[in-house]
Amino acid sequence: MLAILGGLGAALAWTATTLVASRASRLIDAWSLLATVMTVGLLVSAPVAAIAGVPSGLNRHSFGWLAVSGAANVAGLLLTYGALSVGKVGVVAPVTSTEGAVAAVIAVIAGEQLSGGTVATLIAVAAGVALAAHTPAVDGRVPRSEVRAVVLAAGAALSFGLGLYSTGRVGQTLGVAWAALPPRAVGVAVIALPLLLTRRWRMTRDALPYAAVGGLCEVLGFTSYAFGARHGLAVAAVLASQFAGIAAVASFFLFRERLTRVQVVGVVAIVCGVSVLSALHG
Repeated sequence: MLAILGGLGAALAWTATTLVASRASRLIDAWSLLATVMTVGLLVSAPVAAIAGVPSGLNRHSFGWLAVSGAANVAGLLLTYGALSVGKVGVVAPVTSTEGAVAAVIAVIAGEQLSGGTVATLIAVAAGVALAAHTPAVDGRVPRSEVRAVVLAAGAALSFGLGLYSTGRVGQTLGVAWAALPPRAVGVAVIALPLLLTRRWRMTRDALPYAAVGGLCEVLGFTSYAFGARHGLAVAAVLASQFAGIAAVASFFLFRERLTRVQVVGVVAIVCGVSVLSALHG
């Protein structure tokens, strides 16, 4: 039950993150948006980690998972922002949501058993991604922006999948407070500070509220996921990916985004696939 609650909490938080990022990414560049989101996140997560204190399980092995978690999630966010700047939320979110399937596969490779039902479900999810990524040609050509959005979203899914797994490992050994810290610390050190020093960090009054909310929801999402992962990594990872379906529906009402019938079938297949995968690992 705790794994389910943690995963669903992460899904709701990441839905909000996706929606505000889709607006902010149209107002400022992806690098500046990421720098702001990571800075806000660090301001929130660092004090919590400091209060929790240095965990006794912090060693060379766990520090490696911290580094992997931070780097993978920063890369995933950068790719996601790039995808949202040129593509539809209803397509980008479902494709990136396959991070849960990626994390589940990594968990299987690390020792969990892979059943025939899980294999079939992963194939269904992959087919759903292909359908959701289908873009009708206009005047005989497929818009490059749509293709680019899908490619970036797919790269984000791979990065996030590795990040989800490593974050789960961190949460299991170091605690929830420290699980949310690595991406923020890496993002500020690798992205924010260099942009600040080179004076390439751009921010506008219109984009700032979106970026601030995105940074806060990112931390809430990771904290909720890490909590759930301590009680069931695969279940929490897959349920957290349900943000795709919620974001797709929300974007229809909020942004009036419309998908083709083929894309709708793909989105439904992804949402159903990750739901079945969650049940199989429950």
